[in-house]
Amino acid sequence: MKKLSYLFLVAMAMSLIGCNKPGANTSGDESSQPTSSETKNEHDVDIDVGPAPQFDEPAVFFHYWRKDCKYAGWDMWLWEKDHDGGAYAFNAKDDWGVIAAYPLSTWVDPEANSLGFIVRKGGDSWADKDLGGNDKFLNFSEFEKDENDIYHVYLISGKTDIYTDPNGTVKGRITMATFATETRIAVNTNLQIQAYKLYESGDVIKSSDSAGRVKRLDLDIPHECDYAKKYQIEVKFIDDTEASATVSKTLLFGGERFGQLYNYEGEDLGVTLSGGKTIFKVWSPLSDAIDLRIYESGTPAVLGGNDSHLEYHMEKGEKGVFEYTINERLDGFYYTYVVYNDTFNGREIVDPYAKSAGVNGVRGAIIDISTINPVGWADVNVHQYDRKSLVVYETHVCDVTSSSTWTGSEANRKLFTGMYEEGTTYEEDGVTVTTGFDHIKELGVNAVQIIPLYDQANDEINKSFNWGYNPLNYNVVEGSYSSDPYNAEVRVREFKGLVQAYNEAGINIIMDVVYNHVAGAQGCNFDVLCPGYYFRYNGSGDYSNGSGCGNETASENYMMRKFMIDSIKFWAKEYKLGGFRFDLMGLHDLETMKQLTAAAKEINPSIAIYGEPWTGGTSPLPEDESAKQINGNRYVGYGAFNDQMRDALIKGGLSGPEEVGWITNNVNSISQADMTKLTRGIVGTTSAGTVIADPDKTTNYVTCHDNRTLYDRFLATKRFNEDQDDMLAKMNVLANAVVLTSQGTSFMLAGEEFLRTKHGNDNSYNASYYINELDYSLKCKHMPMVEAYKKLINLKTSLGALHMDAAHAADIRVNTTSDNSMVSYILEDTATNTKYLIIHANGLSSSNVVDLGGYTNVWSSIYGDSKVGTTNTSVEKYETIVASVLMS
Repeated sequence: MKKLSYLFLVAMAMSLIGCNKPGANTSGDESSQPTSSETKNEHDVDIDVGPAPQFDEPAVFFHYWRKDCKYAGWDMWLWEKDHDGGAYAFNAKDDWGVIAAYPLSTWVDPEANSLGFIVRKGGDSWADKDLGGNDKFLNFSEFEKDENDIYHVYLISGKTDIYTDPNGTVKGRITMATFATETRIAVNTNLQIQAYKLYESGDVIKSSDSAGRVKRLDLDIPHECDYAKKYQIEVKFIDDTEASATVSKTLLFGGERFGQLYNYEGEDLGVTLSGGKTIFKVWSPLSDAIDLRIYESGTPAVLGGNDSHLEYHMEKGEKGVFEYTINERLDGFYYTYVVYNDTFNGREIVDPYAKSAGVNGVRGAIIDISTINPVGWADVNVHQYDRKSLVVYETHVCDVTSSSTWTGSEANRKLFTGMYEEGTTYEEDGVTVTTGFDHIKELGVNAVQIIPLYDQANDEINKSFNWGYNPLNYNVVEGSYSSDPYNAEVRVREFKGLVQAYNEAGINIIMDVVYNHVAGAQGCNFDVLCPGYYFRYNGSGDYSNGSGCGNETASENYMMRKFMIDSIKFWAKEYKLGGFRFDLMGLHDLETMKQLTAAAKEINPSIAIYGEPWTGGTSPLPEDESAKQINGNRYVGYGAFNDQMRDALIKGGLSGPEEVGWITNNVNSISQADMTKLTRGIVGTTSAGTVIADPDKTTNYVTCHDNRTLYDRFLATKRFNEDQDDMLAKMNVLANAVVLTSQGTSFMLAGEEFLRTKHGNDNSYNASYYINELDYSLKCKHMPMVEAYKKLINLKTSLGALHMDAAHAADIRVNTTSDNSMVSYILEDTATNTKYLIIHANGLSSSNVVDLGGYTNVWSSIYGDSKVGTTNTSVEKYETIVASVLMS
């Protein structure tokens, strides 16, 4: 915690530099300051917009200035607190720059709720963000409307301030007020201070009428912070304006004293139904009061339900836990908490420990979830697979059934129930194929990873496609995938039904979890229950944005860590899951990942836990404490994606569209760096700055829901075209053939087995169902591909020689040809006394010849079992060969 505090204070000190009017330029940086001549003459823009529109109602004008005059591709992402955001174009210009001009009626009540905004480039791809990249919030009380009822807001590229006029005037405000230690308060402002007063629960405990015209105060108080009291700083600036702010206690939350006072170890947060009682417990140490509301309906009146409720005043006990007991069982009712503290006065929230919810997740459900089971649930047991034998098939719930080529029950389309409906087929040109659940079973995969299925911040009634990386209620199943989102029990039972059906087919369900950020931090349940505790912050006191989604959670704080562990245990035990995939795992600290993995393994010894070992932006979490790839050798019981092998094969991820890897490079020589990543990946090793030589920590893959499908990736290189389907199919199979014949966990994107396309979309998180669907007509066209995948999947799941531990994998020797056009390696399977020779060739050479003399079984990704092995067997472009023989 000391390290975090030091970095925080250094960053705050640095943030004091450069808070000047455009043109004053005391920082010496002229590159992003509009000069008087530039603002006096018309500022040329490269987008076709006219003068600002006139409105017959109040409006807000966001004025944006760039020195390079290049505005094409830039827009604003705007959202009102507690509401979804959207893209808003710059739709006008003036002599200063471009303008995003919109009436306030565009939103519900922005003057009361504030507007969040980001200036971004690239549309849905979010290629770049200006103004420091973090979420910003427009507080309308700091601005005055002009004679036309318009709020004018001025933004300068490269600057983080929000200006009140085109001259770069900044209204005086407190940019940061926080306890730096238990007895010292640090205050930063954007204008010089002439006087201040510091209050403790309304009493002045420190003041000065001559502060010395500074922008920073370090105020020692006579005793340690009293967490039950409110600290307020009030300042007068040199222009005689005033501002006040509540002093944050955020930097103290990881300290020993706070932990002794408030770290709660109990296992009973949430709702407990015990005998004839219903017990509610919620942790909120800095709150003064919490009222419990009990609703008959989980649906608010505004959505067609009712708001009638009873209200009870909860009692605050030890460790900051509020509790209330009702002497009857309230199964079937719904509940919320109304919280009162220094930051939120009467904010109604859903319990973060709620186990289900009503429609849209706005009211928690009171249920005995252990009794809400499909018939036969007691017989479901997670398959104890060696994680190195897993073939993980990643899909979205809706993708499986949203295509018109899925011909199951219309009532089940895009739902959990559709994902496990049996007996569906599709026929085209005389070819009939299985679809949906039957197709997945036919492939033979032993694990299915479903991208987020917890409750999301979306509309469960008027549905639209979304991947679901917008967490709302972590322990609640998403209602839009259930047949009745209004009923808290239905979503539970139907998801358990899915788990049961896949379990009976030999398939474990892996859950994609996103504990690293929430859909909107400000005013969310975590933020309300303990303001400043559950999230990380940057030097200016704003939410740190290591997720790229506006906020990041603080897993290192005891109660956030506890929540993650409790949540993982809940899902693993209650829903009998086979594993978890962690989104942006690099934002979590190593200790939290270690503890939650250990807790999960107590429930399921073979549980597979892996994640993305990177972040989506810069985080204040020290790198040596994070679960980033660089610390992979410190992972205990869990692993990570091997993006190095992916990039060596196809240059995926953040690579440019026309970059090529081992498979996509059909012209030039292959770099030795790529060959090293490829050959190491084959033996279950990840090499990214550090070498992680352990198949139990490696998840090999070439594509996932992010970025392009293989087909789209091939076309993006501009070396291949749509008329080359046969070759693209061979390249596709080769890519995953390498993955499926490598050590470690194998992972694949659903639909690759029949040349899936997203029509070039490389970020389909909120695209149409059509863009994301699994089109089974492609299966009719590419059955040879499907058969090849089935063979390779069976090989991976059943062949012990592909499940080696680190010591044995280290003995594998991967051979390469001089031109790096072919790799080969031998695996010896002691269980069956069989030797396997595996060969992969890319598109660089058609003259590769291998000796298959003596091998009794030969399989080719192109010719199947009809391939004949001789002492001079030709290996074609994009071919994989698996040859085997009993060892003497």
